[in-house]
Order: sequence, then structure tokens, then C-alpha cells
Amino acid sequence: MNEIVWEGGMAVPTKLDDLINWPRKNSLWYLLFATACCGIELMQTGGPRTDLDRFGMVFRATPRQADLLLIAGSITYKMAEAVRRLYDQMPEPKYVLAMGSCANCGGLFQRGYSVIKGVDKIIPVDVYLPGCAPRPEALNEALMTIQKRMEKDHWAQRMKIDSEKLAR
Repeated sequence: MNEIVWEGGMAVPTKLDDLINWPRKNSLWYLLFATACCGIELMQTGGPRTDLDRFGMVFRATPRQADLLLIAGSITYKMAEAVRRLYDQMPEPKYVLAMGSCANCGGLFQRGYSVIKGVDKIIPVDVYLPGCAPRPEALNEALMTIQKRMEKDHWAQRMKIDSEKLAR
């Protein structure tokens, strides 16, 4: 539960988690990894009709500046290593959104030998977006779900765990 105190017409967060998470969730930078037809729907989501910029979401071309890895389409076994490397290069905290049936379970190519039956076999997925191909409005809803998760992130616990790792 967020505790915000209104002082003089201004919202003042009263917890450190709220102070840190508010700008993070309102400036979500996502890394594109579009490999199939879901990429077209992703491009349309960035267009003027369902503009992602109004939510503070901007795509980045480098994993070192991205908060969210957006997998749109099928992933083959050949690409799996590259996807894992991109995920590992992203700074903590990082989130993953699997967009479309191909990214979730292999989709139309499920019986093929070269397509991975879900990107969650390689990297952990936070939000699954079903459909073939999902509409831009559904992608907006999934991205807002990621923002809600970011809002509930507990930095104090994460900092404690990181300091324990450094002590070892």
C-alpha cells in the first residue's frame, strides 16, 4: 500500500520504496527483440494511436540501458544463446514480457524441431501476453501490469540481499 502525503498541492512519498519506484515505473525503457509478426503489433503500439511515450516508455537499442526485455515472436534454439546474453547484460532489477503465442509456448511452430516451446525455458518471464498476434491495446495493458510490479518492488530487501552478496 502506497502512503502519499499531500502537502501544499504536492504529493510527497513517505517510504523510500515509493520514492525510488515512482520514477522507475514512469520511465520504463524496454529492449526490443521482435522476431516474428508480433513485432508489427509492437511497432503499431509505439505509433500515434496507442502511443507508449505518454506512459514514459521508450525503446532502447542496448541491453545495458533497458529495464524490460520484450520478447515478441518465436525464439529458435540458435537464438536462445543471444537472448540469454541480452538478459544477462541488463542491469538489475529487470523484467521480461513474453508477447504472443510463439514466445509463450512455441505457437504455430510448436511441432517444429528448431523452435523453443516458450521463452521461459531460457529466462524467467514476469508477464505473459497471449494471442496471435496480440492487439496493441493488450500490449498496453501488459506493460501497465509491469509498471504495477515495479511499483511494488521492495528496494530495502533488495539492497540487503546485495550487501550480503558483496560481503561474501
